[in-house]
Amino acid sequence: MKTPNGAPTAHHDPTHLVRTRFEHVTAGQIRDLMLFHLKYNRGKDWRSASDYDRLFSFATAVRDLCVDRFIATQRAYMDQDASRVYYLSLEFLIGKLLGMNLLALGIEQQAREALAELGLELDQMLAEEVEAGLGNGGLGRLAACLLQSMADLQLPAYGYGLRYEYGIFQQNILDGWQQEIPDDWLTLSYPWEMARPEYTLPVLVYGKLDTLRGRGRKAQTIWRDWRLFEGVPFDIPVIGYQVHNCNILRLWSAHASQKFRLDVFNEGEYVKSVEDQNWAQTVTKVLYPSDATHHGRELRLLQEYFLCTCAIRDILRRYKKNHKDLDQFGAKNSIQLNDTHPALAVPELMRCLIDEEDLPYDRAWEITVQTLSYTNHTLLPEALERWPVDLINRVLPRHLQLIYEINARFLQHVELQFNEDDDLARRVSVIEEGPTRMVRMANLAVIGSHRVNGVSALHSELLRQHVLRDFDRIYPERLTNVTNGIDHGRWLLHCNPALAALLRDTIGSDWVRDPARLEALVPHAEDPEFRARFRAVKQANKERLAALILEQTGYQVSPAALFDVQVKRLHLYKRQLLNLLHIIYHYRRLLQHPDLDLAPRVYIFAAKAAPAYHAAKRVIKLVNSLAETINLDPVIGDRLKVIFLPDYNVSLAERIIPAADLSEQISTAGFEASGTGNMKLALNGALTIGTWDGANIEMAEHVGLENFFIFGQRVEDLQRLRAEDYSPWRWYDQDADLRATLDLLKGDAFAPGEPGLFHDLFNELTYHGDRFFHLPDFRPYIECQATVDQLYRQPEEWTRRAVLNTARMGWFSSDRTIRDYCERVWKRLAPVPVTDGDCLFPQVCDADPAASASDAQSR
Repeated sequence: MKTPNGAPTAHHDPTHLVRTRFEHVTAGQIRDLMLFHLKYNRGKDWRSASDYDRLFSFATAVRDLCVDRFIATQRAYMDQDASRVYYLSLEFLIGKLLGMNLLALGIEQQAREALAELGLELDQMLAEEVEAGLGNGGLGRLAACLLQSMADLQLPAYGYGLRYEYGIFQQNILDGWQQEIPDDWLTLSYPWEMARPEYTLPVLVYGKLDTLRGRGRKAQTIWRDWRLFEGVPFDIPVIGYQVHNCNILRLWSAHASQKFRLDVFNEGEYVKSVEDQNWAQTVTKVLYPSDATHHGRELRLLQEYFLCTCAIRDILRRYKKNHKDLDQFGAKNSIQLNDTHPALAVPELMRCLIDEEDLPYDRAWEITVQTLSYTNHTLLPEALERWPVDLINRVLPRHLQLIYEINARFLQHVELQFNEDDDLARRVSVIEEGPTRMVRMANLAVIGSHRVNGVSALHSELLRQHVLRDFDRIYPERLTNVTNGIDHGRWLLHCNPALAALLRDTIGSDWVRDPARLEALVPHAEDPEFRARFRAVKQANKERLAALILEQTGYQVSPAALFDVQVKRLHLYKRQLLNLLHIIYHYRRLLQHPDLDLAPRVYIFAAKAAPAYHAAKRVIKLVNSLAETINLDPVIGDRLKVIFLPDYNVSLAERIIPAADLSEQISTAGFEASGTGNMKLALNGALTIGTWDGANIEMAEHVGLENFFIFGQRVEDLQRLRAEDYSPWRWYDQDADLRATLDLLKGDAFAPGEPGLFHDLFNELTYHGDRFFHLPDFRPYIECQATVDQLYRQPEEWTRRAVLNTARMGWFSSDRTIRDYCERVWKRLAPVPVTDGDCLFPQVCDADPAASASDAQSR
């Protein structure tokens, strides 16, 4: 009930709320809880509240609804002494949480009604929510999907990451160029996080080592003269989909151990008085600080160590709540390293076990290998992290000492077992000798883990054949494959509710809990009536995206056109540049033949380039220059448009993906480890044009090659080209269309007044050797695109294949990925269903002191 001016009446007092099962939660209870937070958390009444006050109060009310599940979950894990998995990642691209949490709790309709009673709209609230700046691309999005699936599957799991103050960056486009501005996502506070200062940890860096020798005692290493700062944890609940399990994503924030020096301040040294605080806070200031300078590289190393030491010691603390010794540590804990960033977990766990727990080296190593496992995400040599020995020695002297010891013992084993290969030790050594001695973090991660997995069948096979070939020989049982997957809750139920509703109407709701049951949709691909409904959903999504394009770019596009989408991190191996070559070719053909019968097409790009990756930033400039030239050309009209949507993030992906007709997955064969954007687009009914690379292969095998547009050189073809001393000029000379396209790129057709603007890109494809083989794939790509054009003009057949893509993507759910991890990597992990946690509002007066103490320990 509201007063005539729209404000709630005064009798709304939520302090009487009682225990309620979630299926019985009412809109009125949600409304009252929101008003409680508006008054007692924000200190506002309805008249004085800002839009942000209302959003914060509503989000906090929703968070409160999961707190009892959160507490019950940790209590259950502790009481049952459950085996647990810990996922360490520098990125968790979690996206906005409000809509997902309403979905998981099953109260979206009640929430919509509660807000309507207050004159508010849920959709507006969802739009205004801030997206957490905790990730950049596929690595962080995968981590978020896996964490969600672990909660959905009721597995005892924890994510460990860093609480970046500014995230990666917000992308603005100025004169076609990417501009980076800080992503100030924490300015107004974040309603989903809960500070845990009671679990603050001291962190030591720098300093030097001494050896302490005593009569009758073994020599002991002492790390002294270190610099001290602190890690403060913040917890974000990860709510399982309509189960009572609610897991934790714990993020660490760096703070000074002594934040303010009053004595220094009183001497007039105002800047110096906060010097320690300023230094410490730089560690979690931004995600991926530029490594173009020595200070930037040192900061990245500090970040990686900060994550590892905080996570490892927090895991040890939690384990000790139920155990008096470390005999079962490896059996009770699985620690997954997401890429090489957390590889310092190997020496850090050894340091904790030897220096702090006083275990002998051999026992500490046995526990370390039993506990750790490593996911490799790349075949690019430059992406396998290497740190200068001198830098690690300066920042982490004790860890370098342990790395030397680990390496020496490993090489001794290699030389004893494989003495016929004189060069093997050099190839597999953790230390790379040379003018600048380096520590190979991938080698360290492999040696220190009991399992190492790739993320698609091809990727894992290429690891065995090339990148980790020697390690596969040394540890023949260590390498395995776990193909990536996606959270269908976010990437179908949440982002495409109209399609989800159509699927429910057609095949029921079993697929929501078991995505493999989407296969039941296959027969409906032959039903013209169903295809018409499926096509209508896609068309409505395209209309919404067209409105967003107009709002953000000023360009008007036709929803009837083919929406050709390439949205992903910008890197030359992902070959946005090949797509652009096709666009130039397409544009040139339309100018030469204005009556050419081609389907209208809108090419849609969204991508961020690393700030120091100048070639990638020039590709963004080229996209925008093509848009300026083509979109305003009266000869072309609506037949061809080029769109670049800035500041690509999860929220923007949720708008683009449901509207895509064609998914561009055109990386150079053998370079894309897996990809997950390909899965999201196909699940939402886009057809894929792609190379035989990464998870494209498994997708094509599941949906049927006839429902996939495959083109281009395969891995073995590129190996042959390399062996033949590949020259891009051969392809330039023999293909007139390619030559004309490249000459247009080199000229000033798309850079009026700026001659030579794109010479660097032309040179990349020619004089500099075309490392990612754009030119050999140009002709196969444009021929495949011609097939796409022909099929799109047959809407019934196009839709039939789109339906089959959606129907056969259930296997690519991250639920299946997690089950594979449990079977192949975390073999001791089992579900722990939680049956408690229905309380709507904390019953402080009924609290059991013993249970409260248990809850505190369990976290």
